[in-house]
Amino acid sequence: MGGPCWRLPPPRGMGAGAGAVSVLRNPVKGMVTGVVTDVMTSMVTSEVRGRREGWLRLTLDLPDRDTISYVLDIGYALSNRFPDPPQTDYRRADVHALRHDLFCGDVYLADTKADREVATAWGWVPVLDFAWALCDIVERIDQDPAGSRAARPQRAELDFTESTDRMLFERRFGWVDVEADWMRRDEEALTFSHSELRREARDFLHDLIADLVDLHEDLGENPAIWTLQARFPRVA
Repeated sequence: MGGPCWRLPPPRGMGAGAGAVSVLRNPVKGMVTGVVTDVMTSMVTSEVRGRREGWLRLTLDLPDRDTISYVLDIGYALSNRFPDPPQTDYRRADVHALRHDLFCGDVYLADTKADREVATAWGWVPVLDFAWALCDIVERIDQDPAGSRAARPQRAELDFTESTDRMLFERRFGWVDVEADWMRRDEEALTFSHSELRREARDFLHDLIADLVDLHEDLGENPAIWTLQARFPRVA
């Protein structure tokens, strides 16, 4: 792409180590459009087509991903009160057993910035099923073709098999509100970006499976686990 290039200082609020912005102009004319890609990598590239200015290319170098803090934390704890049956064959356990009969404990979704969380405290929640269902829900509330521009609410529920309580998810635009039936009436929902929820949910699933395989080595040879990991791979 031809045309002059300007090097601009870092955006306001970002330190000198945040990089800088390069603007490249091209004399091509056209309608105003905008595209942003690679948001979570070390570089954000925006291409803006100006009605009068022509093509503009903006490149923003951001800090490495490891230096960016996220507010969402998903965690679990296995329960000693509801252990797996002693003769469980983890290599051959079917999907029903993996989702409903094994790995009981408690789970939570936390907003670490606001120091708030939605958590269970029953001890019998199948934690692998929770991780599985959470990954599925993230995809179910991403069906609108408009994506993050969709104003129409997209809703989903996570049911707990031994209780009538539910965890509720509602997406508008790129944000997801998370609340539960057992929260106080005056308690506000936790809100996370959809992309962050997807990334953290999949990381939680894979980290959980790794933990469970450390406890039960044969689980790593279960075809249902392979299929689950392939269906919900980690995202960058």
